[in-house]
Amino acid sequence: MTQPEPETITRRALSEELADRVRDLIISGDLKPDDKIAEAELCDRFGVSRTPLREAVKMLAAEGLVTLTPNRGARISSITAEEIAELFPIMGALEAMAGELVIQRMTGGDQMDLLALHDEIVATRTNNDWVGYSRANRAFHATLFRIARNDSLTLIYNQLMIRTHAVRFVAQQTPKAWDAAVRDHEKIIAAIIDMDENTIGPLLKQHLARKAEGVIATLTAGKKRPRHSA
Repeated sequence: MTQPEPETITRRALSEELADRVRDLIISGDLKPDDKIAEAELCDRFGVSRTPLREAVKMLAAEGLVTLTPNRGARISSITAEEIAELFPIMGALEAMAGELVIQRMTGGDQMDLLALHDEIVATRTNNDWVGYSRANRAFHATLFRIARNDSLTLIYNQLMIRTHAVRFVAQQTPKAWDAAVRDHEKIIAAIIDMDENTIGPLLKQHLARKAEGVIATLTAGKKRPRHSA
């Protein structure tokens, strides 16, 4: 059988580009929680050596998407439904605080950044592009904390993100839940445009609560499905 041509990667920082590619494989579901990262297979796929791939894997481990275990290699991270139920309300409270600070501190340029990311979120949903949606959604929430300009708040949030990132932007939603998430974003961006400090916090808490429900449903469904060897 003819071997497929390796996917070409431009030389940005090669390890960063590889991290993006592997992250997309995780988000799309091609690589699933607890799957072992097959270095040889990915090196062949992308036409690279093991060194930049291993650097990419370390980047993903720092994000919480990959777990590194001595003498056992790297696996896609997993998290339990119980941990999600415990952590997401805390993250919702932190996002609510960040949202209030955004209203107080954002510049015109900051608002334009959020509007552009919101437009991307809507467009990717219209195109049914889950990987693109996850990327834009991740950037939107990170931008909220950048605009909030509170280093301590961001540090605490990022520590929790490392534990939940494995599923927060990865667990695919049903079309109905996906549409509800986009409607949440419509309300959030409206509150930002209106400079509504009283509304933004509850909206972000509700958005995280809805996301938690979807992630828990995905994890619960995964437990019910038997895993088969390839």
